[in-house]
Amino acid sequence: MQFLWLTAWTDILESLRARWFTVYTVVFGGIVVLLFTLGLTESRVMGFTGLSRLMLTYIQLSMAILPIFVLITTVRSIAGDREAGVFEYLLALPVPLSAWYWGKLAGRFLMVFTPVFLAMLLAVAWGAAKGSDIPWRLFTYYTGLLLSLSWCFLGIGILVSSIARSVDVAQGAAFVIWLTLLLFLDLILLGIMIQQHVPPEAAVALALINPMQVFRTGTMMLFDPQLVILGPAAYVILDHFGTIGYMAFALVYPCVVGTLAAWIGYRLFRRGDLI
Repeated sequence: MQFLWLTAWTDILESLRARWFTVYTVVFGGIVVLLFTLGLTESRVMGFTGLSRLMLTYIQLSMAILPIFVLITTVRSIAGDREAGVFEYLLALPVPLSAWYWGKLAGRFLMVFTPVFLAMLLAVAWGAAKGSDIPWRLFTYYTGLLLSLSWCFLGIGILVSSIARSVDVAQGAAFVIWLTLLLFLDLILLGIMIQQHVPPEAAVALALINPMQVFRTGTMMLFDPQLVILGPAAYVILDHFGTIGYMAFALVYPCVVGTLAAWIGYRLFRRGDLI
């Protein structure tokens, strides 16, 4: 455990010095400031006003921005160290490979999730200073969704980094993964159902394999419990999960995907040629 936390701390310090972390923090902090500047706390959508409206918009923007940021920055981790020759020094040190791998994963998770969470806290603090009601239920659930999504794509990113032999290949694979998941959202699902006459259950099951779709649908649950926005697909989801069941599924499933991907990456990392 000592080596694990030392590796995590080293990765944290490295991230703090990196330009990507500065850009990453500015982007998510800037989104909250921009949303306040645009006056979204004063608007109303489907009965949501104040901080609820802001958090709703923030979570939708995060769905598009967070995965690609996490993937692009994470895939450089192991692949970059391999290119830089770090493993040659690592093998000469009394640091277990498991502690190094999971330590880097833990440190990187803290660095990708902290700016997102701090942006949410900034919104709450700003709203409290303005005298707005704090939607704690919304804040807690959306924080859990962001944590789950961050861990999911962190696990996918570390898996890609374990397989790729160079940073360029890793970044290219990360972009393809993100683009593929983005394409298989509701628009593609609707096209499949209309053109190919796929049974609704099969089409919904295919869509729910996508963690981005699970996240997006989960964000709808608090303001649209019947999922009216999804149309007929909502009946399939609610019949199989129910509202509370799907909210729990949206939190757990991305974490399972991220953990499984990270474990597979670790197995490949141990068996592969480090040099």
